[in-house]
Amino acid sequence: MGTVPATRTPRAGRDLPVAVGVGLGLGAVLLLALFVRKEAFVVLAAAAVALAVWELAGALATRHVHVPVVPLLAGGVATLVAAYAAGPEALLVAVALTCLGVLAWRLLEAPDVHPPAERQHPEPLLGAGASALRDVTAGVLCAAWLPLLAGFAMLMLAEPDGARRILVFVLLAVCSDIGGYAAGVLWGRHPMAPTVSPKKSWEGLAGSAVACLVAGPLAVGLLLDGAWWAGAVVGLAAVATATLGDLSESVLKRDLGIKDMGSLLPGHGGVLDRLDSLLPTAPVVWLLLTALVPA
Repeated sequence: MGTVPATRTPRAGRDLPVAVGVGLGLGAVLLLALFVRKEAFVVLAAAAVALAVWELAGALATRHVHVPVVPLLAGGVATLVAAYAAGPEALLVAVALTCLGVLAWRLLEAPDVHPPAERQHPEPLLGAGASALRDVTAGVLCAAWLPLLAGFAMLMLAEPDGARRILVFVLLAVCSDIGGYAAGVLWGRHPMAPTVSPKKSWEGLAGSAVACLVAGPLAVGLLLDGAWWAGAVVGLAAVATATLGDLSESVLKRDLGIKDMGSLLPGHGGVLDRLDSLLPTAPVVWLLLTALVPA
Protein backbone atom coordinates (compact mmCIF):
# COMPACT_ATOMS: atom_id res chain seq x y z
CA MET A 1 0.00 0.00 0.00
CA GLY A 2 1.09 3.64 0.34
CA THR A 3 4.47 4.68 1.66
CA VAL A 4 5.88 7.58 3.65
CA PRO A 5 9.08 8.45 1.78
CA ALA A 6 11.89 9.60 4.04
CA THR A 7 13.82 9.76 0.80
CA ARG A 8 12.38 9.21 -2.64
CA THR A 9 13.41 5.59 -2.90
CA PRO A 10 11.51 2.52 -4.03
CA ARG A 11 9.30 0.92 -1.46
CA ALA A 12 11.27 -1.02 1.12
CA GLY A 13 14.40 -0.54 -0.96
CA ARG A 14 13.19 -2.81 -3.75
CA ASP A 15 14.41 -2.64 -7.33
CA LEU A 16 11.35 -1.06 -8.95
CA PRO A 17 12.13 -1.97 -12.62
CA VAL A 18 12.71 -5.60 -11.63
CA ALA A 19 9.54 -5.62 -9.53
CA VAL A 20 7.51 -4.20 -12.43
CA GLY A 21 8.96 -6.75 -14.85
CA VAL A 22 8.23 -9.67 -12.55
CA GLY A 23 4.73 -8.31 -11.91
CA LEU A 24 3.99 -8.09 -15.62
CA GLY A 25 5.29 -11.60 -16.12
CA LEU A 26 3.06 -12.93 -13.35
CA GLY A 27 0.11 -11.11 -14.87
CA ALA A 28 0.76 -12.69 -18.26
CA VAL A 29 0.93 -16.17 -16.75
CA LEU A 30 -2.28 -15.54 -14.83
CA LEU A 31 -4.17 -14.35 -17.91
CA LEU A 32 -2.89 -17.25 -19.98
CA ALA A 33 -3.99 -19.81 -17.39
CA LEU A 34 -7.29 -18.05 -16.76
CA PHE A 35 -8.54 -17.74 -20.33
CA VAL A 36 -7.03 -20.82 -21.94
CA ARG A 37 -8.69 -23.26 -19.55
CA LYS A 38 -10.12 -22.81 -16.05
CA GLU A 39 -8.47 -25.98 -14.78
CA ALA A 40 -5.09 -24.48 -15.64
CA PHE A 41 -5.83 -21.61 -13.26
CA VAL A 42 -6.76 -24.12 -10.53
CA VAL A 43 -3.33 -25.73 -11.00
CA LEU A 44 -1.64 -22.32 -10.91
CA ALA A 45 -3.50 -21.33 -7.72
CA ALA A 46 -2.71 -24.66 -6.08
CA ALA A 47 0.98 -24.22 -6.88
CA ALA A 48 0.95 -20.69 -5.44
CA VAL A 49 -0.74 -21.86 -2.23
CA ALA A 50 1.70 -24.77 -1.88
CA LEU A 51 4.68 -22.43 -2.26
CA ALA A 52 3.13 -19.99 0.23
CA VAL A 53 2.63 -22.83 2.74
CA TRP A 54 6.27 -23.83 2.32
CA GLU A 55 7.44 -20.23 2.82
CA LEU A 56 5.27 -19.69 5.88
CA ALA A 57 6.42 -22.97 7.43
CA GLY A 58 10.04 -21.94 6.89
CA ALA A 59 9.46 -18.51 8.40
CA LEU A 60 7.74 -19.98 11.48
CA ALA A 61 10.57 -22.48 11.92
CA THR A 62 12.94 -19.57 12.61
CA ARG A 63 11.01 -19.16 15.88
CA HIS A 64 10.95 -22.90 16.67
CA VAL A 65 7.39 -23.39 15.41
CA HIS A 66 7.23 -26.51 13.24
CA VAL A 67 3.94 -26.87 11.40
CA PRO A 68 3.10 -30.24 9.78
CA VAL A 69 3.86 -29.37 6.17
CA VAL A 70 2.76 -32.60 4.48
CA PRO A 71 -0.94 -32.47 5.51
CA LEU A 72 -1.00 -28.73 4.81
CA LEU A 73 0.32 -29.21 1.28
CA ALA A 74 -1.97 -32.14 0.50
CA GLY A 75 -4.96 -30.53 2.18
CA GLY A 76 -4.32 -27.18 0.52
CA VAL A 77 -4.40 -28.65 -2.97
CA ALA A 78 -7.44 -30.77 -2.13
CA THR A 79 -9.24 -27.72 -0.71
CA LEU A 80 -8.86 -25.71 -3.90
CA VAL A 81 -9.94 -28.60 -6.11
CA ALA A 82 -12.93 -29.33 -3.87
CA ALA A 83 -14.03 -25.69 -3.85
CA TYR A 84 -13.86 -25.47 -7.65
CA ALA A 85 -15.55 -28.81 -8.25
CA ALA A 86 -18.20 -28.93 -5.51
CA GLY A 87 -18.81 -25.49 -4.02
CA PRO A 88 -18.78 -23.82 -0.59
CA GLU A 89 -19.76 -26.89 1.46
CA ALA A 90 -16.90 -28.91 -0.01
CA LEU A 91 -14.52 -26.02 0.70
CA LEU A 92 -15.41 -25.99 4.40
CA VAL A 93 -15.26 -29.77 4.69
CA ALA A 94 -11.84 -29.88 3.01
CA VAL A 95 -10.44 -27.22 5.35
CA ALA A 96 -11.83 -29.05 8.39
CA LEU A 97 -10.22 -32.31 7.22
CA THR A 98 -6.94 -30.47 6.64
CA CYS A 99 -7.00 -29.17 10.22
CA LEU A 100 -7.71 -32.69 11.50
CA GLY A 101 -4.84 -33.95 9.38
CA VAL A 102 -2.53 -31.35 10.91
CA LEU A 103 -3.54 -32.47 14.41
CA ALA A 104 -3.18 -36.18 13.66
CA TRP A 105 0.18 -35.74 11.89
CA ARG A 106 1.65 -33.78 14.78
CA LEU A 107 0.36 -36.23 17.40
CA LEU A 108 1.78 -39.21 15.52
CA GLU A 109 5.20 -37.64 15.14
CA ALA A 110 8.05 -38.41 17.50
CA PRO A 111 7.62 -36.78 20.93
CA ASP A 112 10.25 -34.15 20.09
CA VAL A 113 10.41 -33.09 16.45
CA HIS A 114 12.72 -30.17 17.08
CA PRO A 115 16.35 -30.31 15.93
CA PRO A 116 19.10 -30.96 18.51
CA ALA A 117 20.28 -27.34 18.33
CA GLU A 118 16.85 -26.18 19.46
CA ARG A 119 16.71 -28.74 22.27
CA GLN A 120 19.95 -27.30 23.63
CA HIS A 121 18.28 -23.87 23.91
CA PRO A 122 14.63 -24.54 24.73
CA GLU A 123 12.27 -21.69 25.34
CA PRO A 124 11.55 -21.12 29.04
CA LEU A 125 8.84 -23.34 30.60
CA LEU A 126 7.86 -24.82 27.23
CA GLY A 127 7.14 -28.52 27.60
CA ALA A 128 6.51 -31.10 24.89
CA GLY A 129 2.74 -30.70 25.21
CA ALA A 130 2.93 -26.93 24.87
CA SER A 131 5.26 -27.30 21.90
CA ALA A 132 2.81 -29.65 20.14
CA LEU A 133 -0.10 -27.33 20.89
CA ARG A 134 1.81 -24.40 19.43
CA ASP A 135 2.70 -26.34 16.28
CA VAL A 136 -0.90 -27.50 15.75
CA THR A 137 -2.25 -23.99 16.35
CA ALA A 138 0.17 -22.58 13.80
CA GLY A 139 -0.83 -25.33 11.36
CA VAL A 140 -4.52 -24.49 11.73
CA LEU A 141 -3.65 -20.83 11.15
CA CYS A 142 -1.87 -21.79 7.93
CA ALA A 143 -4.89 -23.79 6.75
CA ALA A 144 -7.33 -20.97 7.53
CA TRP A 145 -5.12 -18.27 6.03
CA LEU A 146 -3.96 -19.90 2.81
CA PRO A 147 -6.16 -22.68 1.32
CA LEU A 148 -9.41 -21.49 2.94
CA LEU A 149 -9.16 -17.91 1.68
CA ALA A 150 -7.80 -19.00 -1.69
CA GLY A 151 -10.73 -21.38 -1.97
CA PHE A 152 -13.12 -18.44 -2.35
CA ALA A 153 -11.29 -17.53 -5.56
CA MET A 154 -12.07 -21.04 -6.77
CA LEU A 155 -15.75 -20.45 -5.97
CA MET A 156 -15.65 -17.38 -8.21
CA LEU A 157 -13.85 -19.32 -10.92
CA ALA A 158 -16.52 -22.03 -10.93
CA GLU A 159 -19.22 -19.56 -12.01
CA PRO A 160 -20.15 -19.46 -15.72
CA ASP A 161 -18.38 -16.10 -16.01
CA GLY A 162 -15.72 -17.18 -13.52
CA ALA A 163 -12.68 -16.09 -15.52
CA ARG A 164 -13.99 -12.53 -15.66
CA ARG A 165 -14.85 -12.58 -11.95
CA ILE A 166 -11.30 -13.61 -11.12
CA LEU A 167 -10.02 -10.85 -13.38
CA VAL A 168 -12.12 -8.27 -11.52
CA PHE A 169 -10.91 -9.61 -8.17
CA VAL A 170 -7.22 -9.53 -9.11
CA LEU A 171 -7.52 -6.18 -10.87
CA LEU A 172 -8.97 -4.52 -7.76
CA ALA A 173 -6.25 -5.89 -5.50
CA VAL A 174 -3.56 -4.74 -7.94
CA CYS A 175 -5.14 -1.28 -8.31
CA SER A 176 -5.27 -0.94 -4.53
CA ASP A 177 -1.56 -1.72 -4.30
CA ILE A 178 -0.52 0.50 -7.22
CA GLY A 179 -2.73 3.41 -6.19
CA GLY A 180 -1.47 3.24 -2.64
CA TYR A 181 2.15 3.03 -3.71
CA ALA A 182 1.92 5.98 -6.11
CA ALA A 183 0.04 8.23 -3.70
CA GLY A 184 2.32 7.27 -0.83
CA VAL A 185 5.49 8.06 -2.76
CA LEU A 186 4.16 11.36 -4.08
CA TRP A 187 2.26 12.70 -1.07
CA GLY A 188 2.71 10.31 1.85
CA ARG A 189 3.44 12.20 5.07
CA HIS A 190 1.26 10.68 7.79
CA PRO A 191 2.04 7.09 8.85
CA MET A 192 -1.01 4.87 9.15
CA ALA A 193 0.47 2.16 11.39
CA PRO A 194 3.99 3.28 12.35
CA THR A 195 4.63 0.44 14.80
CA VAL A 196 3.64 -2.19 12.24
CA SER A 197 4.66 -0.78 8.85
CA PRO A 198 6.19 2.71 9.05
CA LYS A 199 6.06 3.23 5.28
CA LYS A 200 2.28 2.82 5.04
CA SER A 201 0.54 6.22 4.96
CA TRP A 202 -2.97 7.60 5.11
CA GLU A 203 -2.30 9.37 1.82
CA GLY A 204 -1.46 5.99 0.33
CA LEU A 205 -4.72 4.56 1.62
CA ALA A 206 -6.57 7.45 -0.04
CA GLY A 207 -4.74 6.68 -3.29
CA SER A 208 -5.84 3.05 -3.04
CA ALA A 209 -9.45 4.13 -2.50
CA VAL A 210 -9.41 6.47 -5.50
CA ALA A 211 -7.86 3.82 -7.73
CA CYS A 212 -10.42 1.19 -6.74
CA LEU A 213 -13.34 3.61 -6.96
CA VAL A 214 -12.36 4.15 -10.59
CA ALA A 215 -11.43 0.55 -11.38
CA GLY A 216 -14.38 -1.06 -9.57
CA PRO A 217 -17.25 0.44 -11.58
CA LEU A 218 -15.30 0.08 -14.84
CA ALA A 219 -14.33 -3.55 -14.24
CA VAL A 220 -17.71 -4.68 -12.90
CA GLY A 221 -19.57 -2.79 -15.61
CA LEU A 222 -17.44 -3.84 -18.58
CA LEU A 223 -16.58 -7.40 -17.55
CA LEU A 224 -19.69 -8.48 -15.62
CA ASP A 225 -22.42 -6.11 -16.87
CA GLY A 226 -23.00 -4.97 -13.30
CA ALA A 227 -24.20 -1.61 -11.99
CA TRP A 228 -21.62 1.11 -11.42
CA TRP A 229 -22.57 1.41 -7.74
CA ALA A 230 -22.01 -2.32 -7.25
CA GLY A 231 -18.52 -1.87 -8.68
CA ALA A 232 -17.90 1.03 -6.29
CA VAL A 233 -18.99 -1.06 -3.31
CA VAL A 234 -16.78 -3.96 -4.34
CA GLY A 235 -13.88 -1.58 -4.98
CA LEU A 236 -14.07 0.04 -1.55
CA ALA A 237 -14.35 -3.35 0.12
CA ALA A 238 -11.27 -4.52 -1.76
CA VAL A 239 -9.30 -1.52 -0.47
CA ALA A 240 -10.20 -2.38 3.13
CA THR A 241 -9.38 -6.08 2.86
CA ALA A 242 -6.20 -5.60 0.81
CA THR A 243 -4.91 -3.06 3.34
CA LEU A 244 -5.74 -5.31 6.29
CA GLY A 245 -4.09 -8.26 4.57
CA ASP A 246 -0.93 -6.26 3.88
CA LEU A 247 -0.76 -4.98 7.47
CA SER A 248 -1.48 -8.41 8.93
CA GLU A 249 1.43 -9.97 7.11
CA SER A 250 3.61 -7.03 8.18
CA VAL A 251 2.73 -7.76 11.82
CA LEU A 252 3.71 -11.40 11.39
CA LYS A 253 6.97 -10.58 9.62
CA ARG A 254 7.86 -8.02 12.27
CA ASP A 255 7.24 -10.60 15.01
CA LEU A 256 9.36 -13.14 13.15
CA GLY A 257 12.10 -10.59 12.51
CA ILE A 258 12.18 -11.06 8.74
CA LYS A 259 11.80 -8.68 5.80
CA ASP A 260 10.16 -11.06 3.31
CA MET A 261 8.54 -14.47 3.52
CA GLY A 262 10.79 -15.70 0.72
CA SER A 263 12.97 -14.70 -2.21
CA LEU A 264 11.42 -16.58 -5.13
CA LEU A 265 10.11 -13.43 -6.86
CA PRO A 266 12.82 -10.80 -7.45
CA GLY A 267 11.68 -7.34 -6.43
CA HIS A 268 8.69 -8.76 -4.55
CA GLY A 269 10.02 -11.24 -2.03
CA GLY A 270 8.18 -14.51 -1.70
CA VAL A 271 4.94 -15.84 -3.13
CA LEU A 272 3.14 -15.09 0.13
CA ASP A 273 4.32 -11.48 -0.10
CA ARG A 274 2.26 -11.23 -3.32
CA LEU A 275 -0.73 -13.08 -1.92
CA ASP A 276 -1.03 -11.07 1.31
CA SER A 277 -3.56 -8.61 -0.11
CA LEU A 278 -5.27 -11.08 -2.47
CA LEU A 279 -6.15 -13.73 0.11
CA PRO A 280 -8.40 -11.70 2.43
CA THR A 281 -9.91 -9.91 -0.55
CA ALA A 282 -11.13 -13.14 -2.18
CA PRO A 283 -14.00 -14.03 0.23
CA VAL A 284 -15.28 -10.44 0.39
CA VAL A 285 -15.30 -9.99 -3.39
CA TRP A 286 -16.91 -13.41 -3.84
CA LEU A 287 -19.67 -12.56 -1.37
CA LEU A 288 -20.37 -9.09 -2.79
CA LEU A 289 -20.34 -10.22 -6.41
CA THR A 290 -22.64 -13.13 -5.57
CA ALA A 291 -25.09 -10.75 -3.89
CA LEU A 292 -24.84 -7.73 -6.19
CA VAL A 293 -23.86 -9.18 -9.58
CA PRO A 294 -25.32 -12.69 -9.93
CA ALA A 295 -23.76 -14.82 -12.64
